[in-house]
Amino acid sequence: MEPTERLSPLPGLLSIVVPLCNEAESLAPLKAEILAAVGRLPEWKLQLIFVDDGSTDDSWNKIRELAGGDPRVYGIRFRRNFGKAAALEAGFRAATGEIVFTMDGDLQDDPNEIPKFLDAIRAGNDLVSGYKQKRNDPWHKVYPSRLFNGVVSFITGVKLHDHNCGFKAYRAGVIRDLRLYGELHRFVPVLAAAKGYRVGEIVVKHRPRKFGKSKFGARRFLKGFLDLLQVKFVTDFGYRPMHFFGTAALLAGFAAVGGLFLFFLATILYWSNVMSALYPTLIFASSLAAMLLGSQALLSGYLAELITNQRRDDPFSIAERTDAAG
Repeated sequence: MEPTERLSPLPGLLSIVVPLCNEAESLAPLKAEILAAVGRLPEWKLQLIFVDDGSTDDSWNKIRELAGGDPRVYGIRFRRNFGKAAALEAGFRAATGEIVFTMDGDLQDDPNEIPKFLDAIRAGNDLVSGYKQKRNDPWHKVYPSRLFNGVVSFITGVKLHDHNCGFKAYRAGVIRDLRLYGELHRFVPVLAAAKGYRVGEIVVKHRPRKFGKSKFGARRFLKGFLDLLQVKFVTDFGYRPMHFFGTAALLAGFAAVGGLFLFFLATILYWSNVMSALYPTLIFASSLAAMLLGSQALLSGYLAELITNQRRDDPFSIAERTDAAG
């Protein structure tokens, strides 16, 4: 199935995409804050898009209520939870603004920061990411996040304090060049920078959570590391995979030559009855074999990622929409 094409941007329109899951209590105050913040910007009109990522509470009914009679508000409901990347992708498909914002639905992002993002866009940035310098989160969420962001910056070369901050602003052209699936929402600045877009960062206020509970889980760091390898591979070798696989094949060839040498050495030691020296050699050879098998599995994963990256079907399924998109 061919994905829905992104709509053409309208000058003077801000699109704000809010992905959410089980945030029913936060939605009415969030809408009120967004309307007030954008209302102080007379040169801009508003399109507010709520994407319900499989909520099991009253979130969808609340979205329908907020959208009723207000053409600025648009709602999308998924059939089940597909993840934040899919929710952002669906929101981007519906966005028609020349500037597109994303923010979380838990009230921890402050809509009054919107003018700061617009100033950074006017300064020449194509994507502006928020930096929650003072975070109102527990330590076991803050410190692993800092470590993760440091590793991402080091490996990708995109130097940001907070790659995964949900509060971002984009020129419309950026979201038209991105395709999000899986867990790629954590690496939007990296993906944009790989396309040649200018990425900036501003300090934003981070407020305590008032309602609901955090979706944070320790498993996301393992997934995040694997996704980082995936993103690094796709951005560096997505259009020239032979550079990667060819290098890997050469290294495997050298390893095979080394393995033959080890086999030859072990044979000599065996027939020389020098059995005490044989054991470490066999251990080393076994380790080498395990390394080669692991590398082969990793290469298979990268090949599968290349195929996935070229798929054209939607990474989500929509159950319901409100009447009109802004």
